[in-house]
Amino acid sequence: MKEEFEVVRQPLLFRPEEAAERLSVGRTMLFELIRSGRLRSVKIGGARRISPKALADFVADLEREGVT
Repeated sequence: MKEEFEVVRQPLLFRPEEAAERLSVGRTMLFELIRSGRLRSVKIGGARRISPKALADFVADLEREGVT
């Protein structure tokens, strides 16, 4: 019997709106987190992007702080 697997590809970088949705926060809150240095991001040209690892690290920091 042949098994089939679906490969799910995750983007390397998220737009701010996508990152905000994943964190269940608004766009304004997301940019405040970036400005405060709590959430890492990169700029490509004039565009701000957030990596999945930066999102995961941010959530891990919240868990360590006891804020969920």
